[in-house]
Amino acid sequence: MDWIEELRVLPGILYAMALGGAIGFERELKDRPAGFRTHMLVAGTAALLLGLSRMILEDAHYAGTGLQIDPLRLVEAVIAGISFIGAGTIFASRGGRGVEGITTAASLLMVAAIGITVGFGYHVLALAITLLALAVLTVLRWLERRAIGPVRGPDPDQPRRADPRDGDRKV
Repeated sequence: MDWIEELRVLPGILYAMALGGAIGFERELKDRPAGFRTHMLVAGTAALLLGLSRMILEDAHYAGTGLQIDPLRLVEAVIAGISFIGAGTIFASRGGRGVEGITTAASLLMVAAIGITVGFGYHVLALAITLLALAVLTVLRWLERRAIGPVRGPDPDQPRRADPRDGDRKV
């Protein structure tokens, strides 16, 4: 396979990284355990793995060898790998008062799905998913805070108590 042919997956990977970076930037602004670079790398890796599988299937070197790639197995492998990274962002607070990092773990899973979507060539769908994820992370949080208000102890100088409605807020 010609090296120029190999580079044809690069725009999709860059696109997936940009979409993942948008979600990662939101996480970075909120000082979460996985931010801009991590989300970019997760989305880019997912797109690369799916794009690579498409290239292998089209490669003349493998033609007639009976090589078959099940795209759902690749998706499963990406999700399994991301699950380990996501698990590393989840921490239980001392004393069992709460859990942190669940929303960030979910956002990592989402950017992996976005990368997979780009890897399969569904660029508009990937953009729509990114916008929906950003709406969940920003707009819904804003609406939730307006409807419920900040969760504080009776004395404003007391530290905030854990709010189970926000799985990623540091307490």
